[in-house]
Order: sequence, then C-alpha cells, then structure tokens
Amino acid sequence: MAELEKQIKNYRLTTAKILYHMPDYETLLQEYVWQEYDLAPRFPELSKFLEFWERKIEGKLHSVYIANKEIITPGDYRFAEWQGTLQ
Repeated sequence: MAELEKQIKNYRLTTAKILYHMPDYETLLQEYVWQEYDLAPRFPELSKFLEFWERKIEGKLHSVYIANKEIITPGDYRFAEWQGTLQ
C-alpha cells in the first residue's frame, strides 16, 4: 500500500526503540530502531515484526518503547492580530 494511501486510512508513522540482550553477552543491551506506518493502538505491523524477531533472531527482547505521530492533520490557523491597508 502506498504511503499516502496508508496515511489517509489513519496509519501513523510509528517508531519503536527495541532493547535486546546480545546473544553472546546477555548482560549487555543493544538498541534497534524500527520505523514504519502502522495503525494505533493495536500496531499490527510492529506486532508482526516482533513475532518475526522472537522466531528468527537470537537476541532476547528486553523492552520496546513506541512513539507514533499522525502525518495528515487539520491545518493550524490563527486570526490576524493586525488589520490595515497598504498603499
């Protein structure tokens, strides 16, 4: 699905900071940043990625932090504070 089409269907740009244990050094944490358009609050795309991670990647997940932002929003406007005539 094209990015604009996803945005119209209320997908939001989602960023996940994933902390995981390194396979050879379990006391060390490594960070991975994932970013994709996803649907809040269920986050199906992120859920698929995390399921893949648990099946295929050796690093055990420690924590996942999620941030998302609507891309298409109503325009911001404000009333003019000055009105006059230019000649």
